[in-house]
Amino acid sequence: MSTDGNQQLYDSRRALVASGEWSRRDDGSYVAADPAEVVGRDGLDTSRGQAALYTSTPAWHGLGQVIPGGTTDIDHVLQLGGIDFDVELRKARYLIHGADGRPDYRIVPGQYVTVRTDTGAALGIVGRRYLPIQNRGLFAFLEDLVNTREVIWESAGALREGQRVFVSLRLPESVRVDAEGINDEIVPFVVMLNSHDGRSPAQALITPWRPVCANTERFAVRDAYTRWSVRHTAGALDRLGEARRTLGLTTAYYRQWAAEETALARTDILIDDMRALIDELWPIEQDASSRIRARADRRRETLMALYDNETDRLGRTAYAAERTVTGYLDHIAAIRPSGVLAANALAARGARLLDGTDDVIKSTAHKQLMLLTRR
Repeated sequence: MSTDGNQQLYDSRRALVASGEWSRRDDGSYVAADPAEVVGRDGLDTSRGQAALYTSTPAWHGLGQVIPGGTTDIDHVLQLGGIDFDVELRKARYLIHGADGRPDYRIVPGQYVTVRTDTGAALGIVGRRYLPIQNRGLFAFLEDLVNTREVIWESAGALREGQRVFVSLRLPESVRVDAEGINDEIVPFVVMLNSHDGRSPAQALITPWRPVCANTERFAVRDAYTRWSVRHTAGALDRLGEARRTLGLTTAYYRQWAAEETALARTDILIDDMRALIDELWPIEQDASSRIRARADRRRETLMALYDNETDRLGRTAYAAERTVTGYLDHIAAIRPSGVLAANALAARGARLLDGTDDVIKSTAHKQLMLLTRR
């Protein structure tokens, strides 16, 4: 059986909407029936009047341009993904008024504004050493990285008015968990993430997720098998050999990862083991308030319900427990109680759990479950 991270995301959110548990607002946020706000927004660039996204399969949010099965035509993907623009540097200026009250624009030494050539939108402020990595260059780099010109592009798009851009392709080699049992296939993708706002380097990473929306992009970074990054300076994309060496290390990682996941898939656990794992991951202080305890009870009930669903497919195994934890963190934990945040999407987004926190919880869950394989 094949496990596609994006398809799981698509299915889970569509199912919640279809069941009536969630409803989608016009602004892209979701409301749960309890009620609560799902702090997830598409985040796609709409500066041209439509969502900047190309994907080979329909995305859960229903936005963007879809070509079933994908395409090898870079120009087509650039256009459909809304990323067929260049970025140029312009000197940063500031406005002052002279003694006579007349406006005077002065240059900020060593500071530049990154500007989209199609819309003229300012994307960020950068220093004198910064050189833009153009969107088209991402495709050529990925083609060289996988050493083929017959790449099927899986997704491409822009976020936050073009401040960030992503391109992904599917790798031919997949990872199988418990090949003689559940035979769960995990499909890795190569993703290139680029920023035009000066806040982050360009990154190439291998991941089972396709970044078809802002949330998925964050999943990709967080769950990356391995990654390579480069700063926006002269010759950035010429460092192909370094990128190949870095991403080439994934072969050994995949073997170890698959071996450990297979061990989890072949380890039966008790209901009490799952409950103990939840208590380990989300401990409650002895003097916790009744409100905190009630919230913990709701979280435990949600996790146990998710675990029951996973066991239908994977059995009562440690692997099902791990899938429960990762699924909860990726798709459910973003729900927050209603209140002042319900009417303020920006504040609600700021209340999300930090991605680093999720990393720690996932790593802890994996380590704890691996202990059960040796008992």
